[in-house]
Amino acid sequence: MAYQEMAGAKKFDGLWLVLVGCLVLFFLVLPTLIVIPMSFSDSAYLEFPPQNWSLRWYEAYFGSEEWVRATKVSLIAAFWTTIIATPLGAVAAYGLHCSTARIRNTFQLVMIFPLIVPVILVAVGVFHLYAKLGLNYTITGIVIAHVALALPFVIITVMSGLKNYDFDQERAARSLGASRFMAILTITYPQVKFSVQAGAFLAFITSLDEVVIAMLISGGENATVTRRMFNALRDQIDPTIAAISTCLIAVSIGALIGVRVLGSRGKANG
Repeated sequence: MAYQEMAGAKKFDGLWLVLVGCLVLFFLVLPTLIVIPMSFSDSAYLEFPPQNWSLRWYEAYFGSEEWVRATKVSLIAAFWTTIIATPLGAVAAYGLHCSTARIRNTFQLVMIFPLIVPVILVAVGVFHLYAKLGLNYTITGIVIAHVALALPFVIITVMSGLKNYDFDQERAARSLGASRFMAILTITYPQVKFSVQAGAFLAFITSLDEVVIAMLISGGENATVTRRMFNALRDQIDPTIAAISTCLIAVSIGALIGVRVLGSRGKANG
């Protein structure tokens, strides 16, 4: 009888935790659930729930040369940020993991510095530095700044994967004649590649969603879509913003599904 009561209490505790988790997730997803229906409204203003349904704001988005160009700039910057930040962050995570605890703790603090400092301070410093280097309003400047923001996410994610990896396998490969590079490429990476892919996803989303630094260093033909969205919200409430937000949500979900599919295939092949 006592055992049954304890089992029932544990089951109740588990149900309570699930309920709280569902409520938190609903609270996080709620803004998205509101924005998506508003993007299909026929109203000239943001309206929820929509009285009439229409694709007019998607037509306005894809028919606008400025919006399309800004979207291309953001996607190009996010692509190159991912391509650069992922290998750099993975190598840095590997180096930190193999170093002594003192060196690892010191350099890890330096690596995550962009997460500690308010982004606006980073933006001001980057803006003044770029003004001297001539990198303001260039895709190169945007990518460099976004790489600096994305690196901590890649490093933290990859280091968490390396904690569960048995390095004796890599040492065995090197003792059999494999170079360190080949051992990492053929032995270590396949076992932590899901962490690397997750870091790449975070780098992509970090660049695609970033707005504070983009407000200062992007502009003209190289303005990001987030900068144009912020300016549009400041000047007027345009429902096109809801359509663009929905498209960005779709891109983010697509990238997340891609990471999950690659991870599932990797586990199946392993």
